[in-house]
Amino acid sequence: MNQRFLLKLRFPARVRTVVVSSLLLLTAIEIPAQKVCDLSYCIQTGLEQNFSLQVIRNQEEIASNNYTWGNAGIGPSISSQNGYGGSLNTINQNYGEADESIQKNMHSTYGTAGINLEMPIFRGFQVRKNYQRLGMLSELEGLQTQMAVENLVAQIVSEYTNYVQQLIQYDNLAYAVSLSRERVRIDKQRYLLGSASKLELLQSIVYLNADSSRYSRQTEVLRAAQIRLNQLMSSRNLGEIIIPKDTLIPINEKLVYDELLAQTIEYNTSIGIARKNQVISELDYQIIKSRSYPYLKISSGYGYTFNNYGSGELSNQHLRGMNYELSLGIELYDGLKQNRDKQNARIRIENGSIRCDEVELDIKAELLSIYYAYENNLRLLRLEEQNLEVARENLQIALERYKLGNLSGLELREVQKSLLDAEERLISVRYQTKLAEISLLQISGKIMDYL
Repeated sequence: MNQRFLLKLRFPARVRTVVVSSLLLLTAIEIPAQKVCDLSYCIQTGLEQNFSLQVIRNQEEIASNNYTWGNAGIGPSISSQNGYGGSLNTINQNYGEADESIQKNMHSTYGTAGINLEMPIFRGFQVRKNYQRLGMLSELEGLQTQMAVENLVAQIVSEYTNYVQQLIQYDNLAYAVSLSRERVRIDKQRYLLGSASKLELLQSIVYLNADSSRYSRQTEVLRAAQIRLNQLMSSRNLGEIIIPKDTLIPINEKLVYDELLAQTIEYNTSIGIARKNQVISELDYQIIKSRSYPYLKISSGYGYTFNNYGSGELSNQHLRGMNYELSLGIELYDGLKQNRDKQNARIRIENGSIRCDEVELDIKAELLSIYYAYENNLRLLRLEEQNLEVARENLQIALERYKLGNLSGLELREVQKSLLDAEERLISVRYQTKLAEISLLQISGKIMDYL
């Protein structure tokens, strides 16, 4: 009876052939699309290829192109005006009671050509303030690009870490499958020897199938992590298999809060953006204020005019020459619009100052909260490492006792589950600690240290 039952547990030769062939086919497909890379390579690739980052860099380039004296309002404006036209008339002229002159279809033509120059000399410091404002806008776009770069680097580091985490979990589940398979082997031998019941063997097979199913689902999770990492790098082949060089999640345990706080106040991008916006608001006020000053400008032109007359003693006329003008003016009254604009600009300056304080406070609060989580995760990490060592030793003892028949199958399963749970908790704590580390470096402006 035992022999007949064991024959049913064996895989038919045809099934084994299909499984092996499928594995070979998958291997043949995936090997050419594999890539071994480290974190630095993933970051550099993402910075070079990410589509969203390319758009933001183009916007920065536009702001840089706008940062010119000409765009600020200094420099001459030169224009040319040219034209050609004519008229077709019938003229009736009466000189007395009987004298009348009629001239029909009298065709006259004219032509003009000219070039004009206009250049402001003084606009109440408006040009200089406009130029400074364009410079601030260019720097602001640079900070926006820097923030996008930091966010992308943080996302890549997080996703790379998650991928390593899923790989470790994948290996742990593979080890769990191997343990369940070993248990089936032990129960099979014991069943053949008559020292174990069929129920124990069937239960071992159920556990093996459950572990194999979970192992198979982990393959899907791992594949999804690969795709997300390729997406962040804007890889042309999203299905490309990435083989990370890291087999563990490295943790920087030397981060000090006081140092991070000082670096955050000086280098945090969000704080820098808020400060730039406040400076721009102050320049907007200066530009509005400059409208109350007088303005001085010079203009000049050179023109040529030609007239061809269809009647009269004068047949044609040519006129050429230049003109010039120095204009001095001031805006006397504009319906109190300038006063309203000044008041609104002062309010925007005040809002900018409040916003700077708010952003700085929010960043400090976020830094402190994340640092507390970082410290707590470091303590949990040491505890879980100890738990894992105990769980591994406990499993070895349980396996020996199970082989000797001194431990039940249910108790062995509990020990095995305890080991798997300890491994999962350790992986999770390491991952959460790494996420806290990434956030701390990003807030303090040191995220590029991962390159």
